[in-house]
Parts: sequence; structure tokens; C-alpha cells
Amino acid sequence: MTDDTWHRGLVSIGELSQLTGVSVRTVRFYCDNGILESQRTTGGHRVFDPTTTVDRLLLVRRLRALGVGLAAIVAVLTGEQTIAEAVAVERAAVDVEFRAMAWRRASLRAVEAAAPSERAHRLELLAAVQSGHAAHDAVVRFWRRILTPLPADMFDGFVAMNVPELPTDPTPEQVVGYAELVRYVADSAFNTVVSQQIWHSNRTVVRDKVALLVGVAEACTMAEPFIGTDADPGHVLDRFVEAHASARGERDTPRFRERLLADLPADNRRIHRYWRITGEITGAPTTGNAQRWLYDALHRSTSAVV
Repeated sequence: MTDDTWHRGLVSIGELSQLTGVSVRTVRFYCDNGILESQRTTGGHRVFDPTTTVDRLLLVRRLRALGVGLAAIVAVLTGEQTIAEAVAVERAAVDVEFRAMAWRRASLRAVEAAAPSERAHRLELLAAVQSGHAAHDAVVRFWRRILTPLPADMFDGFVAMNVPELPTDPTPEQVVGYAELVRYVADSAFNTVVSQQIWHSNRTVVRDKVALLVGVAEACTMAEPFIGTDADPGHVLDRFVEAHASARGERDTPRFRERLLADLPADNRRIHRYWRITGEITGAPTTGNAQRWLYDALHRSTSAVV
């Protein structure tokens, strides 16, 4: 059998390179890694069946041009994954990379735009938060600790409403705001004051924490239409106080309302700022807005009795 007979219908590695635009070196690499199949002439040269190899190699080249990894390409070639599935996975990975780069760009712009006297502080603040994803997770973990007894579906609803999802391309202001939230939730003293505000357990014992959280959430939802208005519907505050009283096995009395108000943490300033930043990032009302409205209404109710 001569080389000419052996070559009949087959192409050399150089010819395959010309047909596909893939370099000879790359073709050898694909052969060595099992991506392309080749035969050998009696002289030891690689030859290929063009009826199958050309289309296969063009597919590999096109997928590589889109950044699809070799492992995913092999999965496509073996039928373990479709082209659409491989491309979707790669697109999702690019989305993650884009969000990370967008966060980094906004952080750099935020430091660049800071006044010289504030630049060192802002650099310290932003350097502690590596990505928007990590920042979001830190805030979610904080609330999971605070709201431990809450059922999973209710907790997910709380997160959806009160933990900001950063835009794909955040502004420097949004990145700085989120970094401030992360600094707050990392502070053990802040954890204490938020927990104190929610549970009010300094003077009384909360017997049913889930019922308390459910009732307070209902009161906050009822309060939303009245935030920023002059209206002061008493039934909304009554629901809020009832939630606290029933969770403790007590009744809603003027004395109970005084104790509830007295249990508020002394340092509300940081809590208010936390919720203000959250609202600025989300652009929507938060539970914090409703809580503040309810506490203001509670203060007016106790003052009126006195």
C-alpha cells in the first residue's frame, strides 16, 4: 500500500489548516488532547477525513472564539451538552465577570471622585468589599442571624424587599452606599441595637418570636400607604402593638406601650441611616421606613395619654 493510496480521500494536517483557518500547531494540540481524531500514514504523518473533521474543527474554532472552554466543547462534541447549553453557561459566567468589573469600576470612580480629605476613608471603606455579590451575601447573613425563627419563605420575602440588589452597572454612589451597609452589619454593636429594636426583650420575654415577626410584618405592610403623609390611622399602630403584646402573652395597655417605647435602643441614629441608605439603593419603601412610622406613632400615642 503506497502513501498515495493511503491518502486517497484524506487530507494532511497542512491542508486541514488551510481549509479551516486553524493553525497547524493548534490542530496538533487538539489531536493530542483527544478533540480531533487523526490517522497515520505509513510515513507517520497525520491525515484526516475531511467529511467529518472539517465541520468538527470549525465548530471547535467558533466556540473557542466565543470563549467557551475546552471541557465544555468536548461535552458538546460528545453529545453530553448542546451548543445552546454550553453557550448559556459561558454567557452566565461572562455576566458574573461583567458585574464584578462593573463593581470595581464604580469603586474606582468613587475613590477618584472623593474629596482629597475623604479619599483615604473611602478607599478603606471600599477596599473591604470585594464584590457586589459578597456585599449582598454579607447583608443577607446579617438579617438571617437577626430573624432566625422566621420561616424560609417569609425570610426570602423580607430579603427581596429589604436587601438591595445592585444594578448590573452600579453608580459610584450605590457602591459606596452598599459598602456602608456592609460596615454596619459587620459591627457587633449594630447587631445588638437592631436586635433590640426588633425584639424589645429587655423588660419582657418574647414567647412566640415567629408570631411577633409575622404580626410586625403585617403592620409594616399596613403602614406603607401612610408613610410620608399626615394620616395617622390608629388601627395600624394597634396591629403593631398587638403583635408585640400577644407574642409576650400580655395585653395592649398604656403601660405596655410605654414599656415598648422604653425598650427602643438609645442609638437609633445608625438604624435610621442604615434604612435611609437601603432606600436610596433600592429606590423603594423599606421595612425600616414603616418601622420608623410605627415608632413615631407609638411615641405620639404614649404622649397623648400623658
